Amino acid sequence: MPKPPRLHPVYRSLNKPLTIAGAERRLFFLGLVMGGATFNLFGSLLSGVLMFLVLYFLALWATITDSQILRVLLNSSKLKPRYDPAKRERFELTIRSRRLD
Repeated sequence: MPKPPRLHPVYRSLNKPLTIAGAERRLFFLGLVMGGATFNLFGSLLSGVLMFLVLYFLALWATITDSQILRVLLNSSKLKPRYDPAKRERFELTIRSRRLD
């Protein structure tokens, strides 16, 4: 007699990405720091706020599109490249004829 399947409850909060104002938190802080750096570099509050807003909306778009995109991008530099069948290298082909006597 087979045993009934075990059910393990999984809470929705475990699968949600951690966000601040809808953007992934690391991307949000990156925009915040870059906005502050732009403000310090140019000495203009407008440039700092503009840089933050542009990066915030890019982070918001990236989070809505795929919440794991940052992890994938950061890990892609650590992995070795894989074979791509669309990229072909040139090679030399020599045809030798054999004489049959």
